[in-house]
Amino acid sequence: MFIFALSTCIWCRKTKQLLKDLGVEYSYVDVDLLQGKDQEEATKEMVKWSGSQSFPTIVLDKKKTILGFNETEIRDYCGKKE
Repeated sequence: MFIFALSTCIWCRKTKQLLKDLGVEYSYVDVDLLQGKDQEEATKEMVKWSGSQSFPTIVLDKKKTILGFNETEIRDYCGKKE
């Protein structure tokens, strides 16, 4: 699982915390903390997955994406219900 996030985004922080609470391993990049080509490449990759610049963009097993903080969809994917 990989998250395209912003360091200042409350929904990105909520997504990371939910995954931590669920015990799910993930990687992420705070796109706003990147510079130059690194930021351009991350943005391009995120748009490839999401079709937009929505934060957070969660890429699941390089097959599916969840846009924004969608707790139900995240929990369903992780196989853990409330």
